[in-house]
Amino acid sequence: MLANFLYYLVTGAEAVFSVFGIRSFYEQPPYEVVERLGDAIEIRSYGPRLAVETTVEAPDGHTAENQAFRLLLGYIAGANRGSVRFAMTAPVEQTSQPSLIAMTAPVQITGKQSNRVSMRFFLPSALAAKGAPEPLDNRVRIIEVAPSTLAVVRFSGALNAGVEARRSQELIEGVERSVWRVTGMPFLLAYDPPFTIPFLRRNEVAVAVTQH
Repeated sequence: MLANFLYYLVTGAEAVFSVFGIRSFYEQPPYEVVERLGDAIEIRSYGPRLAVETTVEAPDGHTAENQAFRLLLGYIAGANRGSVRFAMTAPVEQTSQPSLIAMTAPVQITGKQSNRVSMRFFLPSALAAKGAPEPLDNRVRIIEVAPSTLAVVRFSGALNAGVEARRSQELIEGVERSVWRVTGMPFLLAYDPPFTIPFLRRNEVAVAVTQH
């Protein structure tokens, strides 16, 4: 009972701090900046990671995002074999698959919000080392994320489909002007909850890349 109280007390305190963009208590996957493309784009090297993931399809994108988030939040709050509770990490990775359409010049991103969303929480390194408990909900799965090289553009402000599309296009065009080549579709990395003051938010759009 006391453990439950302390868990939700800490979670509530983290939420309060998150309003002001304070995220230092969230573990974040380490990475190395390999190169900078101009002022806006970083090429990052990430090591292997362990994550919990779900894919949800709903009548609209907002509902799909909320359902996916609740499923993953339930897992880290104890909806797993062993009822293990552990801390939230950052960022949350999100992909809205049908909203990204491959074209020839080089990729065109539509502003339409998808109703099919994949979302991923990265698990704390200490938990990953011991082995993550099995989810109770079969819509939630544990995955091993291989080492990767990503091109990333960082920005603040509120998020919506149009903003994500514009930043994705900016990222891809910046990469295509360099010695790097895009090898996947862009995805969102959100470091803060929606209630964080918009200009204090850390948002990123990322895409897998390789050198020509």
